[in-house]
Amino acid sequence: MPTIGRTLFPVVACLPILSACHERQAVSPPPRAADPVPVPRQSSVLTVPIEGEAEIIRRAIETAIPKLLWSIDEPATQCIPPQRVKLLGKRIKITPKITCAIHGTVSRHAIRLRGEGQDIVADMPISARISARDVRGLLKGETATGVAMAHARIRLILTSDWRLTGGIKLSYDWTTPPGIDFLGQRIRFAEKADEKLQPIVRQLERDLPRHLSQVHLRTKVEHLWRQGFTTLELNERNPAVWMRLTPQKLLYGGYVLQENKLRLDLGLAALTETFVGPRPTDPTPTPLLPPAHTHANGSFALMIPVTADYAELEPVILRALHKRAARPFELPKLGPIVARFDKLTAYGTTGNRIAVGVTLAARPADSKLGDTHGTVWLTARPVNQPNSALVHFEDLQVTGTSDGIGGDILIALAGSPAFSSVIADALSQNFTHDLEDLKGKIRRAIGERKTPHFRIRTNLDSTEIGQISAHGQGLYLPVRATGRAAIRYAGGPL
Repeated sequence: MPTIGRTLFPVVACLPILSACHERQAVSPPPRAADPVPVPRQSSVLTVPIEGEAEIIRRAIETAIPKLLWSIDEPATQCIPPQRVKLLGKRIKITPKITCAIHGTVSRHAIRLRGEGQDIVADMPISARISARDVRGLLKGETATGVAMAHARIRLILTSDWRLTGGIKLSYDWTTPPGIDFLGQRIRFAEKADEKLQPIVRQLERDLPRHLSQVHLRTKVEHLWRQGFTTLELNERNPAVWMRLTPQKLLYGGYVLQENKLRLDLGLAALTETFVGPRPTDPTPTPLLPPAHTHANGSFALMIPVTADYAELEPVILRALHKRAARPFELPKLGPIVARFDKLTAYGTTGNRIAVGVTLAARPADSKLGDTHGTVWLTARPVNQPNSALVHFEDLQVTGTSDGIGGDILIALAGSPAFSSVIADALSQNFTHDLEDLKGKIRRAIGERKTPHFRIRTNLDSTEIGQISAHGQGLYLPVRATGRAAIRYAGGPL
């Protein structure tokens, strides 16, 4: 892997070699930091469609509109008015009025629901069967039949206290108006049926809100709201990663009726927090707020914490130093230096810096003298470029102690780009591997998660890598993942 460290590290000038009579001061290790890895918080909107059978609406209409819409029983009504002709400028009656008895029924048949945008349309077939008998015996009980199609157009309304109500408009037309032909004229009975229909329309408008209240939507939404205050496991171990959801408000973007399913399009605006380590406590539920009337786009944001524990980093860095020690380090003015690395300690120190202590032995490659042993300490700020997991160091500081007059060789070696870039390379490779591994784990983990009350499904579309930082608990590389997420409520139908 190419390193950034070689181009960014300043060359540390070699310090003068001290005389044999010079006594070195003991160097204390840098102080250990105790600050935890930060808990990232993001605002997300998860779509939470609540779906249920539209049977409650069909039942409301079925209950409000009886199967027998009305009966007609009029013993004496004018069927045909008297006919007149104009003769010599005067209108002369030539036929008497026809008075008849009308009997019959108008019934509705099974109601079918369908959706048209925000309208729920109830199609209701109507049939009429009407007989007429002339009291004078001219009509012998002729029967008229007719067919109409009524349409109840319903628009649901969600109130501020999470209750469903609605308005209704009912229209219909006679595809075959009921009537009979007598004496060359058409006797129509549709007007008689129309008179009976208007009170039923008004009754349905009054009764529909009462029937919709049986949905008990608020109870279901409150249950969903409370269950949203939860924690989901994103990664089981190495490291354990948790996402905590804290709902902020519920969004309402309307409804749709499809295949006899009524779906309310809700959205859960929530804070998503990511934790590394033990499972955090669930947030405390807050009271349900009124709905915010806006569309939920399902935009999802999550901070993925790519962390590295210092204890896990130590063998990674030490192995890299062992591999590099197979060839001499070229130092300005000192030439090739042969080194052996025995022990390494890494931890977070103050000021967002990492401390690396290396116990080593070194000597010039052409020297006949023995090795100089000692411990050197490097402290530096780990940094990375935007959207890159490659790590380099800034503000490098080196201190150390040794057992001989060549101690400055150890200081010069530790401060050289050749040495520090090995550590940067090891960290870069570790974070790049961990990042891809963790992204894959989290994609699988939150692609679909089930709880006893709902199912969350997430698609991660893109990631953005933030700035690496050093903390007492480990190195932290924040990665912001964005995508779309939906929660499917598992609490049963409406």
